[in-house]
Amino acid sequence: MLVTPTPLAGLMLIQPQVFSDSRGFFYESFNERDFRARTGADVRFVQDNHSLSARGVVRGLHYQLPQAQGKLVRVTRGAVLDVVLDIRRSSPTFGQWFSQVLSASNQLQLWLPAGFAHGFSVLEDETECLYKTTDYWMPEQEHTILWNDPALAIDWQLQGEAILSDKDRNGIPLAQAAVFE
Repeated sequence: MLVTPTPLAGLMLIQPQVFSDSRGFFYESFNERDFRARTGADVRFVQDNHSLSARGVVRGLHYQLPQAQGKLVRVTRGAVLDVVLDIRRSSPTFGQWFSQVLSASNQLQLWLPAGFAHGFSVLEDETECLYKTTDYWMPEQEHTILWNDPALAIDWQLQGEAILSDKDRNGIPLAQAAVFE
């Protein structure tokens, strides 16, 4: 696996080693020993999440506080623009975001340690996103930053209007959000 740091400290892009031949392909989507050695993150994943979304759906920007989740995100069908926002007030990149296309064809993954808000926009029909988390989902601790907060100016690469849940439509701007210290 190839691990590439991003401009946001701790956020890493992961490219697994893929073995392809006339039958198709094979790769390890997660190997605890290699993950720890290459990222320096000694984490325990406790939950796997799987979503199916239509083109134009925007999910996020979500996070839990105080019981934070680290996430290892990948796409097994279709494509998303994965967006990660640094919400660690003590970080030099607080309030900055990073985006990366994750797709079934590029097989890239993102590792987000605790302290980031996460979301994605769906770029292809019938897109499936899978992610491992380091802590359990706690709905009473979930927070949502407004996906289109003008102060963030995130380019979600949408081709039309965003398809949103009520929770995402009613997110709050980063300036009003509870964040990590």
